[in-house]
Amino acid sequence: MSLPSRFDVNAEDIMRVVQAFYREVRRDPVLGPVFDHEAKIARFWRNAILGDRCYSGNPMQAHLQAGNVAPDHFVSWLALFDRILHRELAQTPARAWSALAHRI
Repeated sequence: MSLPSRFDVNAEDIMRVVQAFYREVRRDPVLGPVFDHEAKIARFWRNAILGDRCYSGNPMQAHLQAGNVAPDHFVSWLALFDRILHRELAQTPARAWSALAHRI
């Protein structure tokens, strides 16, 4: 059972954003090896935005346990993610999703 969406995006929007983001991440020599989990992050966002309950876990804890993530990785990750959001979505959902990503 899904909960109401937090803002105006759907599962297809999430897949489009995640796929565009990971096309860029794979090209990045620093982020590419660390954040190589496209399907998992799509489930994470569907859970966080749409309430699809298709993801369980704690991504921050998983990254910390892996030992391959530094704080500056998240700064770069968020900057790239924001660029993709604003390229792929209308302004209002892009801002809402960006705010959610920055809170997480």
